[in-house]
Amino acid sequence: MSSQLRGTGSLLRLALRRDRWLLLGSVLGFAGIAASSASATAGLYPDPASRIEAAGAVNASAAIVAMYGRIYDPASLGALAMFKPAVFGAVAVAILMVVVVIRHTRAEEESGRLELVGAGVVGRSAPLAAALIVAIGASAAIGAATAAGLLAAGLPAAGSVAFGAGWAVTGACFAGLAAATAQVTTGARAASGLALAGIGAAYMLRAVGDLSEAGPGWLSWLSPIGWNQQIRAFAGDHWGVLALPLAATAVTAAAAFLLRRRRDLGSGMITERSGPAAGRLGTPLGLAWRLQAPTLLAWTIALAILGPVLGTIAHTVAELLNSPGMKAIIEQLGGKQGLTDAFLAAEIGLFGTFVAAYGIVAVSRLRGEEAAGHAEALLATSVGRVRMLAAHGGLALAGVAWLLIIAGAGTGAGHALAVDDPSQIARVTIAAIARIPAAWVVVGLAILIWGLWPRATAGAWVAYIAFILAGEFGTLWGVPQMVIDLSPFAHSPLLPGPDPNLDGLLWLTVVAVAFLAAGTTAFRRRDLAP
Repeated sequence: MSSQLRGTGSLLRLALRRDRWLLLGSVLGFAGIAASSASATAGLYPDPASRIEAAGAVNASAAIVAMYGRIYDPASLGALAMFKPAVFGAVAVAILMVVVVIRHTRAEEESGRLELVGAGVVGRSAPLAAALIVAIGASAAIGAATAAGLLAAGLPAAGSVAFGAGWAVTGACFAGLAAATAQVTTGARAASGLALAGIGAAYMLRAVGDLSEAGPGWLSWLSPIGWNQQIRAFAGDHWGVLALPLAATAVTAAAAFLLRRRRDLGSGMITERSGPAAGRLGTPLGLAWRLQAPTLLAWTIALAILGPVLGTIAHTVAELLNSPGMKAIIEQLGGKQGLTDAFLAAEIGLFGTFVAAYGIVAVSRLRGEEAAGHAEALLATSVGRVRMLAAHGGLALAGVAWLLIIAGAGTGAGHALAVDDPSQIARVTIAAIARIPAAWVVVGLAILIWGLWPRATAGAWVAYIAFILAGEFGTLWGVPQMVIDLSPFAHSPLLPGPDPNLDGLLWLTVVAVAFLAAGTTAFRRRDLAP
């Protein structure tokens, strides 16, 4: 086994050098977000009575419980302050660790660099070991810095450490999952897509499980995101729950090493089907479809499953929580639609946010083709730059629209079957379609960044996370409204529901078109980057 890991130290130092700014910014960013949330909430709810009232309103709203989970100690300042960051922070840490692991394993293998490294004194499992050490170490650093930030904000020590540990083990858990998916597929984007789908499934399982009237249902206990919440930092500090993600990490990491030993370099457990002897891809669009279809199919299957599940429980949520004071509570929380519509609108909003991430993944294919030299070979033919960009960019835009329609139709179908009202299919699908322009803005921004500075394509993920944070925490942190308005998700209408504001759809579409035009112009004027 020692020969399998030979050279791990050298690869570890290389990975840390490559990711030093990303990891340092992430550690400081997550700690700052947690500390800011704690400080802002302390000023808004200075006494137990105000915290109990706010927690009661949160726990009474099905939409909020589905999005963020429950507050298990209404009088606790820490529990109230961190109930939003607990979920979204865990998801963000998980996504970061997936990116780190895939970048140093399957992406390096796909580019051919690992073949060169492997020709030296480097063991077969050394790149995987180095990637896991970096990701798990970064998760631990994020957890420690977050705990320190919460302590500095004045929260109890035990709860602060438990909260930081929750983020740390969640990141480690999904690092192990990414390590396994990197062995299963033959491409970095397919591996990332599988791991990101796992994150989405974990989030949805937690959302459905947390809606159980008696507390977290059994579905929450199937989700690593749910495990993070059941640590219950600042609300009892259940330290034993930490064993679940740690055990899952050990299992997935062991499976990844086993799979790596059983496959050849460049191969995967799921092999790509060999193409015909004579090529059939006569257009750039055909080539782009061939490259992007597997990822799109995986996302389609995931949303086709999750949509109907969430749709079937919408009416049940309304029945469970329909108390005389519920309408007043919903009004105070900013929603004007009924309970069922509020839940559906919240879930459609989540689908819109997740699908925008697919758009970034699809656009990233352009950078991968350019870095691998494939774009240069393609452009040496009669294919022009605009046609190549239009093929990949057009599929990214169409894929985003397709996925949201699938999510909306599936959710609407589930709801229609539950309430025996076929008209709900069209109603909820329209609500999902209204989320398309916001996702298109994210796609357009990713293309613009790639067109201007291809090596900074990952900046689209930074902007994506910033958009989510501005929409979810901007008001809490006292961020100026003009900054919150920079997030495209803040301008999507709340559908289904009465009297939606549709003005934002036109402006979102205009901004998306402007980004696409600027990105295309920039790509036409610059040289290809290795």
